[in-house]
Amino acid sequence: MDRRSFLKTSALGGSAAAASTLAAPAYAQGKRTLTMVTTWGRGLAGVHDAAQYCADAITAITDGQVTVDLKAAGELVGAFEVFDAVSSGQADMYHAVDYYFLGQHPALSFFSQVPFGMTFQEYANWFHHAGGRELADELYSIFGLKCFPAGNTGPQAGGWYRKEINGPEDFQGLKFRMPGQGGQVMGKLGASVQNLPGAEVYQALASGAIDGTEWIGPWADEKAGFFEITKFYYTAGFHEPGPNLNMTMNLDVYESLTPSQQAAVEQATGACNVWNMAQFMANNGAALQRLQANGVQVLEFPDSVWDAFGQAAEEVIAEPMDDEIYKKCYDSYMASLKASAGWNSRSQAVFTAQRDRIASL
Repeated sequence: MDRRSFLKTSALGGSAAAASTLAAPAYAQGKRTLTMVTTWGRGLAGVHDAAQYCADAITAITDGQVTVDLKAAGELVGAFEVFDAVSSGQADMYHAVDYYFLGQHPALSFFSQVPFGMTFQEYANWFHHAGGRELADELYSIFGLKCFPAGNTGPQAGGWYRKEINGPEDFQGLKFRMPGQGGQVMGKLGASVQNLPGAEVYQALASGAIDGTEWIGPWADEKAGFFEITKFYYTAGFHEPGPNLNMTMNLDVYESLTPSQQAAVEQATGACNVWNMAQFMANNGAALQRLQANGVQVLEFPDSVWDAFGQAAEEVIAEPMDDEIYKKCYDSYMASLKASAGWNSRSQAVFTAQRDRIASL
């Protein structure tokens, strides 16, 4: 399917076609303002910060030749409408985590997060040095897009619950907020899964519309205020060990930029990726201590629940394997993950375990 061609000849694609026409070399040389839409409510800790950092960095590195105007969720389009808005040319770029858009293509999971999948470092290994970038270009070009890693939350928590989870049977009928393939796993365990934008989660939990939620980790979760509603917090989750946030541009807009402007986009997103990961990791420890001081019970899932997560995740990940691009991404992703994990298990994992034992951390 050549969706770029379709969009350019459709009513929705009119603005994209116009953008392509405007993007003659003379236009690319002048100052321009690009619109970034996001899935994040303005001010959401960490995730909105990453989008703003990325927008500001592009503006600064290009010395104002390319100014990025950020529109938070709902200010131009809805949180879950940003993919289509940029694909059609209604906006120039979006900042999001792309498991929100698995309805567009299941392979987007590999460029956001797979249950029991890659950490931040493992994803960087694959994307930059083991074929991930090329597969991303192949996939996203179907929709007239080009993506850049531009943020990462690090390992996400298992979430907030109104009751303790003692076995897989406790998920039966549970109304739980979790997007992406992780949410599909929860569905296989009997949960009623909700996919809500971040800005709507607190109210849904407070009203009883959902029984529990995952969000990010101690710092962002504290900022969101979930501890005001429930005190059961599972700090290790199966679903997002290193979720990748993307800054994704309309491909025609990207190609209309000068080479130096394109380089500025790559440098800005790369800097944002490292800065955002460090932001989350620098804040999580102290935030967890504050949550515990506020009466939050820090818990871990029992092995029976981890086993159920694992079995259901295998089923979920295997389901779209008939799709050619999905299968290519899966094979490449898993080969890189195996290689990275094989070295890490014999180096960093051993070192940190021994360091923490000796230093009593």
